Amino acid sequence: MVRVSRILVLLLGGWWVAAWSPRARADEWPQWRGPNRDGVWRETDILDKFPASRIPQRWKAAISSGYCGPTVAGGRVFVMDRQTRPQEIERVLCFDWQTGKRIWSHSYDCAYEVSYTAGPRASVSIDEGRAYALGTMDHVHCYRAADGTVLWARDLKREYHARIPIWGIAAAPLVDGELVILQIGGSDGACLVALDKRSGHERWRALDDRASYSAPIIIEQAGRRVLVCWTGDNVVGLDPGSGRIFWKHPFPPRRMVINVPTPVIDGDRLFVTAFYDGSLMLRLARNELRVEEIWRRRGASEMQTAALHAMISTPLVDGDCVYGVDSYGELRCLDANSGERI
Repeated sequence: MVRVSRILVLLLGGWWVAAWSPRARADEWPQWRGPNRDGVWRETDILDKFPASRIPQRWKAAISSGYCGPTVAGGRVFVMDRQTRPQEIERVLCFDWQTGKRIWSHSYDCAYEVSYTAGPRASVSIDEGRAYALGTMDHVHCYRAADGTVLWARDLKREYHARIPIWGIAAAPLVDGELVILQIGGSDGACLVALDKRSGHERWRALDDRASYSAPIIIEQAGRRVLVCWTGDNVVGLDPGSGRIFWKHPFPPRRMVINVPTPVIDGDRLFVTAFYDGSLMLRLARNELRVEEIWRRRGASEMQTAALHAMISTPLVDGDCVYGVDSYGELRCLDANSGERI
């Protein structure tokens, strides 16, 4: 297999754009979709326009292929890639965020049994000086973020007899309190597992569902913190501390699991969208832990539809509008109250 290489170019990310202003304090991006997993950048002193027609390139670093987005914390940039020669390995790499100099890297053997073999999918999560990396075949590692020392590691596919989705494990680790929560597709009620973030020991497991590619999030509902996970079969709200199920709303695929976008929260509404199965809007009850369906929209197929069948990118819910990229690249807007295409 031909090795595919790529260049990691860090140039226009929020922390660098803000750095053009001498008053700016760069906002970190320590996990998938930012500090709160909501895709919102809360940096100050954002420029209205660039000071020149071309932004000077700060640095670039050659790495191999992969799909995960970089994360940034503590003056370091973290990303994963894959190499196939002389053997199949996955790597976790750490760069200095100002110079691009490689600080450390760690590799481990990883033979792929999935489609789209370019490399790892899930972004590295950084918490309290530790980096948590989840690979395509369910290998999880906890590193000392400063120097790459492996603090603990587990082969979750082997240990939990996990059913790896056709396109591999993709949901980024979620660190909450003393736990790191993972969607791994394990057997025996272990679609989700929570591990002790310091030791890697299991603290709880939940759900017999198939794994999806969608990253879990934490929300507030009825005065409680709720872990929201969109699996291959259901949208589920759980107690993040124990894995106890608060509510479950079925959303089974009619063909196959291609649930990639992260669930979106807007007030008391929860929105998800899938390639084959269109869009679903739920209402979160304000005074109790339950949900109800507001609307569900899907077309005759992912191509013949007036709905939103998003493939990868997470949509934006803004007031009465849902904005997203449909299955074959069309930017669409739906009425958030009815699902009708605007």
